Amino acid sequence: MALAAGSLVFAGLLLASPPVEAQHNHTAPHHTAPHHAAHNRAAATTSSTTPGTTPYAGFQQREIKSLSAEDVKELRRGGGWGLALPAELNGMPGPAHVLELKDQLGLSAQATAQVQRLFDEMRALAVPQGERLIAAERAIEQAFASGRVDEPGLRRLLAEAEAARTELRFIHLSQHYKTVAALTPAQVARYNVLRGYAEDPCTQVPAGHDPVMYRRHMGCN
Repeated sequence: MALAAGSLVFAGLLLASPPVEAQHNHTAPHHTAPHHAAHNRAAATTSSTTPGTTPYAGFQQREIKSLSAEDVKELRRGGGWGLALPAELNGMPGPAHVLELKDQLGLSAQATAQVQRLFDEMRALAVPQGERLIAAERAIEQAFASGRVDEPGLRRLLAEAEAARTELRFIHLSQHYKTVAALTPAQVARYNVLRGYAEDPCTQVPAGHDPVMYRRHMGCN
């Protein structure tokens, strides 16, 4: 009788206690290995992505998937398309922006004419190369759209696109370093200030410099 009663008590304790796994999850501190944490974050990001929020959503509507309408417009007008940033951001202005800022830079008539010639030359060379790049990207687009792609053919298509891009980049970069020859160091410094690449040197005269001479040398008003 005593044994039966003890068995009933033991069975009651088992029923009253939560499963071992549940106890562990509730009371034990939760440790996650770094790679598991990264996997969980990636899974959470994937699961939270909703249709239409991926970076390329809408690109499927483009005529040429690798080029936006603005890209095509910029290439067709002979615009820089960001190809000359190594020059632009390292103190070598391009002719287009120099002409835009000619009054603020105080360009002489001779310097303006020189920069205008460089700009006209750049535009004349860049426009056909822009069209060449557009055509090359369209050919890549059509190859994939048709489903007829093989390695030799793809290499030829890519080589043509990159040749056009390289020539276009050369045209823009080369006109930047040629433009510097038409400017004084003070005008280059002023250009960088006007474009937001540097602080205005006219606002503070360095110690040891004559204020009048320094401001004159820097082209300050």
